Amino acid sequence: MLGLLSFDGERTGYELKKWADSSLRFFYWSPAISQIYAELRRLEGLGYATSRRSGPDEPRTKRRYAITPAGREALAEWADGSDPGPPVLKHPTVLRIWLGHLADPARLRERVHAHMERTRDELADVREALARTEDVEGWAHPRVALRWSERAQQAELELARAMLTDLDELEP
Repeated sequence: MLGLLSFDGERTGYELKKWADSSLRFFYWSPAISQIYAELRRLEGLGYATSRRSGPDEPRTKRRYAITPAGREALAEWADGSDPGPPVLKHPTVLRIWLGHLADPARLRERVHAHMERTRDELADVREALARTEDVEGWAHPRVALRWSERAQQAELELARAMLTDLDELEP
């Protein structure tokens, strides 16, 4: 949450959710809206974020959040800190292939094809998100992360094609 707040301006929880869904989800995860509001309250309690309610000129009252200097300092220390460790991978399709000895071979292939279709959709979403950041000042680093995400989705398609070849070699 602090990372999302670290860019200029104030944002509502809903705006933070939209941004997480259109950027973070491609390489980390996107929190549920309930998690966002719980975390924002926690960060306020720690003095890392502040909020203010919108004025009477808006049709609906909104609470906008911003990072505090203490929050920016804590985030910078974390971002510049120790080794983050290896990435954690949870790949449901690969897990199903791993258990392939219990499955119908044709069904396994269908799962890989369905995974490839989802990956193509995700690749299109990444490219849309990347296009939306092109002219946004101050988003150079998010663009780098989105370019990585684009390459990761392309690599995922290649890995799935190779998996299909490997499955072909298992057929009698």
